[in-house]
Amino acid sequence: MSKDQYPKLVAVIPAYNLDESIIVLIDKLVLVVSHIILVDDKCPKNVGAFVEKNYKDPRVQVVYNPRNLGVGGAVKNGYRTALGLSADIIIKVDGDGQMDPSEIPNLVAPIIANQADYTKGNRFYTLKSLKVMPRKRLFGNSVLGIMNKFSTGYWNISDPNNGFTAISSDALVDLDLDEISDSYFFESDMLFRLYCNRAVVRDVPMMSIYGNERSSLSITRVTFEFFFKHIRNAIKRFFYSYILRDASVATLELPLGISLLTFGMTFSLMNWSQSGSTGIPSSPGTVMLSGMTILSGTQFILAFIAHDVSNIPKKS
Repeated sequence: MSKDQYPKLVAVIPAYNLDESIIVLIDKLVLVVSHIILVDDKCPKNVGAFVEKNYKDPRVQVVYNPRNLGVGGAVKNGYRTALGLSADIIIKVDGDGQMDPSEIPNLVAPIIANQADYTKGNRFYTLKSLKVMPRKRLFGNSVLGIMNKFSTGYWNISDPNNGFTAISSDALVDLDLDEISDSYFFESDMLFRLYCNRAVVRDVPMMSIYGNERSSLSITRVTFEFFFKHIRNAIKRFFYSYILRDASVATLELPLGISLLTFGMTFSLMNWSQSGSTGIPSSPGTVMLSGMTILSGTQFILAFIAHDVSNIPKKS
């Protein structure tokens, strides 16, 4: 992309449980992007065929998945198609009406200015936006957001599950799309893979839009599912970043901190249980040993987090 040429923007819409209301979104998108790719992920309402029949515009392309792959699988097929169109920046937009296409110029601005490789909408930036978000979803997203910071290393990202994203074609080409999750974990897995490539990711403030639509994403169900996947990615990221690539004092801080904290808490619980059953209080030395190991473990973990925060990828 030359500096004097406006980038080619391509929007990807994963489509599963969508209907004819998708036309409203497409009408808005054609005003701000060069091309639209709607990926029909075996939609039970045949939204792909509906769009092809009722929206005769060469800028709108429908891609059909042979089977339902999940939102991640649909987006990845859209990404591959967009790269084939020589897109400069690819925007992912959900079809549920919760994303305002007029926000796209703000979303892609950091990429155009070479300040980021990947941008995400952030619905948590303003209090006004938070007021319209359902409380259950707000709590669930907050919990998932904390887990995401540990597993991806992007401590600066506050709304990781927001699907309103933009990525430069250069950053996308560097990703192995086959390795990224096909499920709802796609957004978090993208961040994990981008961190491994040292891609720069930026939050872009946006408003929340909620109507009468019902999300197919169950926060209660995915919180437990995502927890174990976040643990897996966190272990992988630590191994890649702090053992294989750049061993440092932080390499020792985290395992030492976890070991001391685990020992201290286990030792404390064992002595507390024994004291409760025998009625004999623990000795001062036992209490001091428990407290010191818990405190030391916590300090080592906090020192690692401080180092990890300072290691967020940045533009040189």
